[in-house]
Amino acid sequence: MKKTLILFILALSISSLNAQMLGKNQVNSRADSLRGTLTPLRTCYDINYYHLDVKINIDEKSISGSNEFVFTATQNFNKLQFDLFSNLKVEKVVYKGAELPYTREYNAVFVTFPKAVKKGSRDKFTVFYSGTPVIAKNPPWDGGFIFKKDAAGNPWVSVACQGFGASCWWPNKDHQSDEVDSMLISISVPKTLQEISNGRLRKTVDQPDGYKQYNWFVSNPINNYDVSFYIGKYSHWKDSYNGENGKLTIDYWSLQTDSAKARPHWDADVKPMLKSFEHWFGPYPWYKDGYKLVQAPHLGMEHQSAVAYGNKFMKGYLGRDLSGTGHGLKWDFITVHESGHEWFGNNITAKDIGDMWLHEGFTNYSEVLFVESTENKAAANEYVIGLQKGIRNDVPVIGPYGVNREGSGDMYPKGANLISIIRQLINNDIKFREILRGLNKTFYHKTVTTAEVENYISKQSGLKLDKIFDQYLRYAKIPVLDYKISNGTLSYRWITDVKGFDMPVRVSLKADSYTLIKPTNDWKTIKIDSSITVANFKNDPLFYIKLQKSQD
Repeated sequence: MKKTLILFILALSISSLNAQMLGKNQVNSRADSLRGTLTPLRTCYDINYYHLDVKINIDEKSISGSNEFVFTATQNFNKLQFDLFSNLKVEKVVYKGAELPYTREYNAVFVTFPKAVKKGSRDKFTVFYSGTPVIAKNPPWDGGFIFKKDAAGNPWVSVACQGFGASCWWPNKDHQSDEVDSMLISISVPKTLQEISNGRLRKTVDQPDGYKQYNWFVSNPINNYDVSFYIGKYSHWKDSYNGENGKLTIDYWSLQTDSAKARPHWDADVKPMLKSFEHWFGPYPWYKDGYKLVQAPHLGMEHQSAVAYGNKFMKGYLGRDLSGTGHGLKWDFITVHESGHEWFGNNITAKDIGDMWLHEGFTNYSEVLFVESTENKAAANEYVIGLQKGIRNDVPVIGPYGVNREGSGDMYPKGANLISIIRQLINNDIKFREILRGLNKTFYHKTVTTAEVENYISKQSGLKLDKIFDQYLRYAKIPVLDYKISNGTLSYRWITDVKGFDMPVRVSLKADSYTLIKPTNDWKTIKIDSSITVANFKNDPLFYIKLQKSQD
């Protein structure tokens, strides 16, 4: 535990960003399993296309409409599950012009078809629904709708639901493992306001009741929690970036009341961010849908091709540097971090929310790479080391699978420092960059598991990394380097949860330099310079470990 309130707040900020942390002692419930487990009633169909068509009544804070499911049967079945929070009413489920019977259990809906749907067949049904969605109490850390007013008193409405579930506001197969291939998002709002969603605007349609329908088409796979909307009185301006795959369109949407300060603020970071991330990670994954940065009534979220921004046009994280080094006050944290998720989180998506470190650890490290791109490597090293003070080592980074449960909020800074360690062990930045780009190419627009990413990095690096991944991701504690110094000799060993742990580490065998040693769980010895004592022996801080003077 950190000893000061300010460091506690810092750690809490890092662990909370974009993640809905659940208590480590929470017992898994039937509702958790229905949401998090891939049962045959969910794996029996693969989602191909959604058409979400809803009207948002701001005065009543309600929603009504439908979602069409187009799917391919992966096996013969006559019953399936989709998801919709129980406070929202299913009006009817229509299939081939007739209503289907359904039952509900918690937030799961079970639909029975009149006859078996055959494996390999492409079919569809439509869910009509209505109700008052959950209103977020502290978005984006808890999920739901956000109803606010801008500085001029105009309505300003959005939604954030990562972890909480997209089914809090629209019916879908609410599991990260199955991303829809493409999607049409039709949102109807009062004519006096504008609405922005993911993808590209196809058309608007005036409606007779004082509403206007905005139709946005997403031509790429998208995970459910990324599907979003922003409603308000917006200013809109365009730009473009000449990227690796050609001309990338950039659309900026700020509130009209904030456009004067938004333009120069966003201009300072967006193109340098795109240049940095395309260099390290490969081409921006959504050229077809473009890049949008949209001012939101909450802090921020990685909504694909429509990144949510709410950092009040400040440098750092609401004016603070989460690394404590000063480097994080030279750019806008939300612009950079949330955009980094376009590669890790949106392009590469964890199949199970228990593996969310794949989103947050790599994206936290994207900040390090941005500092390196805009300053230098020494500054980047200082930044990632600075993140270590926000690590609590409370519970494992990987959460339990199958119950829609994240692991520790350490997934951000601890995940970033794990990647930093792997970079030190590879000791070849050309190969390290190839691995990051290779991840985004190999798993392009795919859902993955931690094991798949681990195996890819290990294979491409040529290093044996399995025990390192295990200790840092699957156990709460970090490796302890137990040591003693006597008569010019260093004795050392690892104390770890993982048996046979053998991670190399750099330590001070002589003054003002670090040398790579290869500890195991058994004692080893090595001669050291006479200037090195128990008092000044240290490890390279780029290796996030704990030093412990041995009591043996």
